[in-house]
Amino acid sequence: MSTTDIRQKLHNYIETAQDKKVKAIFVMVEEEIEENYSHWKDETFVAEINRREKIYLKGKTKTYTVEESITRAKKNLFIKS
Repeated sequence: MSTTDIRQKLHNYIETAQDKKVKAIFVMVEEEIEENYSHWKDETFVAEINRREKIYLKGKTKTYTVEESITRAKKNLFIKS
């Protein structure tokens, strides 16, 4: 099973799991979630954001409205492979 499939299964499970199970899962990964990672100190991340910004400002990328983004997200969320 691919990582993408695992993420989707976990996401779907967490959305419907009982509260006590969600809390138990959180306790297992809490330290990792709370880790103080600063994206803005990651040179690769900042370079990618800057690259995307330049493309956007030049008008060379497709953009979407909020409504279009929500529709696309919902459509992809429910696609089963």
